[in-house]
Amino acid sequence: MERWIESGRVAVDGKVAKLGDRVDKKARISIDGRPLNAAPAGETRCILYHKPTGEVCSRKDPQGRRTVFERLPKLKSGRWISIGRLDFNTSGLLLFTTDGELANALMHPSSNIEREYMVRVMGDVDEDSLQRMIDGVMLDDGMARFTDIVTGEGDGINRWYYVVIMEGRNREVRRLWESQGFTVSRLKRVRYGEVFIPSKVKQGQWIELEPKEVKSLYRMAELPIKTVKRNTAKEREVMERQLAKRGKKERRSPASGGRGKSSGRKSGR
Repeated sequence: MERWIESGRVAVDGKVAKLGDRVDKKARISIDGRPLNAAPAGETRCILYHKPTGEVCSRKDPQGRRTVFERLPKLKSGRWISIGRLDFNTSGLLLFTTDGELANALMHPSSNIEREYMVRVMGDVDEDSLQRMIDGVMLDDGMARFTDIVTGEGDGINRWYYVVIMEGRNREVRRLWESQGFTVSRLKRVRYGEVFIPSKVKQGQWIELEPKEVKSLYRMAELPIKTVKRNTAKEREVMERQLAKRGKKERRSPASGGRGKSSGRKSGR
């Protein structure tokens, strides 16, 4: 390692390392420009964040826009790792973990995890268009398809649909609808695998996942389940306080949440 450092092959937080430099658990170490993977975490924490539109999923934004990391609880050691991303104009369920091994496994293309979205579409959608998106459409980066489409409520030129995809490619849901000549006016992720977004978690709020939900993530990732680290008393107080805030009463609408496991809606496809 000392020879590598002397020859300038090692960098810490983007700067060439020198002999005697000190690092902590948050330091980003790279060798020959390749990031050095940290040792697997012995414990894990997983939280669900309800992302509003207008936030970016990067840690820092050159344009000064708010990032999803700004509202998350602060960690004394380690860091939050986003399991996938949502684009700037997409809201909904976003998962974070302190276990990089879990995040990498869940984001790998071979994971084949269902992601369910509520999408409001402008235009008169016909059955042929829906079937084509089920059968598969060739996009710029390859074949894409919905594994399920369920028609929701709506009137006029706007109607809600619930769609399921198995990948997390950039703007995949929007591009599938655009391939058929339709405009997506609103998009919200409501489910990731077996984890649904709770109706009590409003935009900009986070909640600690229950142990059974954490276990389901490890099961989907095909990894041994790790010990779930409890959040601190202060974090529990913040979480309970934000969930207890009473906002204006929301009228019942399809935008309030996902289908859930017992909605009774059937695809018929």
